[in-house]
Amino acid sequence: MCCCTGSAGASGPGPPGGRTGRGRHRRLAGGDLARHKRTAADLGAWLCFEDESGQGLRPPKGRTWGRRGRTPVVKVTAQGSKRVSIAALIATRPGTASRAQLIYRTHLDRGSGKQRRKGFTETEYARLLDAAHQQLHGPIVLVWDNLPTHVSRAMRQLIAARSWLTVYQLPAYAPELNPVEYTRRTALAKSSGPLAM
Repeated sequence: MCCCTGSAGASGPGPPGGRTGRGRHRRLAGGDLARHKRTAADLGAWLCFEDESGQGLRPPKGRTWGRRGRTPVVKVTAQGSKRVSIAALIATRPGTASRAQLIYRTHLDRGSGKQRRKGFTETEYARLLDAAHQQLHGPIVLVWDNLPTHVSRAMRQLIAARSWLTVYQLPAYAPELNPVEYTRRTALAKSSGPLAM
């Protein structure tokens, strides 16, 4: 929020600072960002950060070379698969020398119609977490964003049914606190063409 100073009727920017308003967020303002790490270390659990990303499978419009006077035609068959989504977990064990692990699942949207889910459902997230629990052989402290699927009533019930799972929500608009975001950005930056994951 910006507080303007100066004479009445004058408009202009306020004093610098407070641009994103995160100083008013109770966990960011108090510096309590490592609570999930302490919880994971106390429980001997894996600390997992989760994020998801989607990509449309229709090729982008672009330009190409062709003979003068002849429009080049590129045939593309992406009729049945419109979108692919990936949900990934980065798992580390605080206080140990364990290597970080990347666990992911893909979701291919082949449906049509307005009522379909383009991304992961609550049940698919629960399957990802169950697979991570089996692969890691231990309790999990999960840190993820505030995606509506993550905070839905159905997801809260699925979380409550898993005694080995502790969940923390990231603050809104804070992708820099989630290391999975950097995994995707790095992969996209290193690819010069379409990325297949």
